Amino acid sequence: MRSQPPRSSGRKSGRGPRRSGERSRTDTRPAPAASSEKTFWQKLIGFFKPAQKTAAVSSRNGGSAAQPSSRASRKPEAVEVTSPKLYVGNLSYDASENDLFELFKGVGSVKNAEIVTHKYNEKSKGFGFVTMTTVDEAKRAVFELHDKEFMGRKLVVSGAKSGDREPNYRG
Repeated sequence: MRSQPPRSSGRKSGRGPRRSGERSRTDTRPAPAASSEKTFWQKLIGFFKPAQKTAAVSSRNGGSAAQPSSRASRKPEAVEVTSPKLYVGNLSYDASENDLFELFKGVGSVKNAEIVTHKYNEKSKGFGFVTMTTVDEAKRAVFELHDKEFMGRKLVVSGAKSGDREPNYRG
């Protein structure tokens, strides 16, 4: 029968995790430097929560390094108004078609106002379409209502992209 050497910690060797301060006698890795080298957990947290933006990233956003927002803002695509149908984006999810109709009625006569909703739960997707009676009224509505605050959000109003695409025939 073999006699075992006396243990000081009461732990069986080789089983379970070591405490943060303990190091094995056979461990030849250097101890992590106090400030220059990050631990695994610090790297992991840094991966999911990135540090401040660098100068290279800020130069992409127009050169302002003091911009604290995490998402880069971009201007919406400006679509020329060629038809009376308008796209209305960045709508409040609480806005109804009646609210939209009344807002655009203040600019000119409105034929139709519709808010796009999800297919199954009928909740607003945050954008819609308004059809004015003439192209001139539509242009005036874009001029007056684009970037106007409505129900706590700044509207994006532009001409609707035309759905008149050529059908894709294969044959």
